[in-house]
Amino acid sequence: MTECNGEQLEFQRVKHRKVVGAFDGGNVTSDAGALLLREVMNGSQIIDRFAACFKDHRDPDLIEYSVRDLLAQRVMGLCLGYEDLNDHDRLRNDPLFCALVERIARDGKATLAGKSTLNRLELTKEDATKENRYKKIVYAGEEIERLPVDFFIESQEDKEPEEIWLDLDATDDTIHGNQEGKHFHGYYDENCFLPLYVFSGCGALLSARLRTSDCNPMEGVLIDIPRIVGQLREKWPEVRIIARGDAGFCHDDFMSWCESHQVEYVLGLGTNARLEKMITKDLLKAKKKCKKTKKAARRYRNLRYRTLKTWSKKRRVVAKAEYLPGENGKNARFVVTSISREEFGSRKLYEDLYCARGNMENRIKEQQMGLFSDRTSAHPLRANQLRLWFSSIAYILMHELRRIGLKKTQLASAQCWTIREKLFKIGAVVTISFRRIRLAMSSGYPWQETFAQCLRNLQRHYAMAPE
Repeated sequence: MTECNGEQLEFQRVKHRKVVGAFDGGNVTSDAGALLLREVMNGSQIIDRFAACFKDHRDPDLIEYSVRDLLAQRVMGLCLGYEDLNDHDRLRNDPLFCALVERIARDGKATLAGKSTLNRLELTKEDATKENRYKKIVYAGEEIERLPVDFFIESQEDKEPEEIWLDLDATDDTIHGNQEGKHFHGYYDENCFLPLYVFSGCGALLSARLRTSDCNPMEGVLIDIPRIVGQLREKWPEVRIIARGDAGFCHDDFMSWCESHQVEYVLGLGTNARLEKMITKDLLKAKKKCKKTKKAARRYRNLRYRTLKTWSKKRRVVAKAEYLPGENGKNARFVVTSISREEFGSRKLYEDLYCARGNMENRIKEQQMGLFSDRTSAHPLRANQLRLWFSSIAYILMHELRRIGLKKTQLASAQCWTIREKLFKIGAVVTISFRRIRLAMSSGYPWQETFAQCLRNLQRHYAMAPE
């Protein structure tokens, strides 16, 4: 049986009654709802496919945990809110957590890998072989990079989308130690990494590349975008693809590549004196209206613009001439695009197309804060890239649960931490017998109906009728 601390804890009385407690309940889990996540994991086979991207040089006769076991344990831990490897020294004996990764109790005690085994998985060098004493599991980065796009394509269920948006953005990942690639970034005023993310417009993760903060903002863009576009066009040769990003991606080489490969773009453009001069009259009119109404006023214009040195040709620029109440009221913004004004006018392009990229920032925040993509505290950069991919696979699992299981429920658009709190954190007594694993879940759980609906949706989608 699970070893528990039998020390009794005493709390404040409830009227005349004593309140006491002890960690002696036996096989009790606080994560019973994670069985929903297991339905997604097994139905989508995402962990198995992730494991296929690794080369295991260990002697199969001398190992206890397969690569698949280790990856499932690590990714599931992130989904359930356990960000640290140290957490697994306790989790390894949780009977339900063991069942999530297909491990069953032995002699009344269930055991998964400890923190040291999981740490060796992360620290294996690229040139590891059978001769390495401890670190023998090597990941193939190119195969892992292709996996999220392949998964996105399959999620469309052979229904060719009319268009696919590729949202690009970078964010800061603070460094607190002496990790490889450590650099100080002046804008963020800290030592950090600068990972590059690509999401689809519907919120599916397509790429996550760890970069050092001294890199060019475009580093990796002309590697990831051509690869992603190539994978999408292999499946859908005629699909319309539109790249969207802020001013950090407004470079001539990227726009020229898009133009030569039939990829549209909508990109932020930094303001300058020449651009502001072109909308002087619009800014004055917006200022007058703002002074009169005491509310923000804005006007939109289409421009033809080319930089003095860096652009190879003139391009369409949409200008927003805005004036806000207050001392620094002028707020001019610009977007460069390959989409014609006949298809989208200036206001509609800016407000409906460009501003929609804000949804991607929510997805980055969800992965970074909710699935711990910023836990890049290993020393080697290669190991931290793998940690970012662990978080990425965890995001894919959570996104699939939300997309399929929570469709048309109250949690259909919930963030991952809300899903974790309301669906996964369920107390249950776990009973393991020869024929079954039974969970006696809390009768007072308030989301029972949503939980049951989520399970039905997942089983219907994956055609996984329980035996």
